[in-house]
Amino acid sequence: MPEISRFYGIIIRMFSIDTEHPPRHIHIKYAEHQAVMELEKLNIVEGSLPKHARMLVREWAENHQYELLEMWETQNFHKIEPLE
Repeated sequence: MPEISRFYGIIIRMFSIDTEHPPRHIHIKYAEHQAVMELEKLNIVEGSLPKHARMLVREWAENHQYELLEMWETQNFHKIEPLE
């Protein structure tokens, strides 16, 4: 699973589409927490994150939503700038 970004101890990854399922989403790991965020409305649909980490991931995903959706569709995985 390619790592898309890493910031504040949060790791964002995306699987290749042939091993995945709808909706379009990213996988998030933060310490012992794991979650899945769908890319349309940026909601956590599986797992959980502490509130602060969830807010940071949502801010980052809002800033890069178009790029993330395009990456899902094209499967052209690449690094995206971390949240600063």
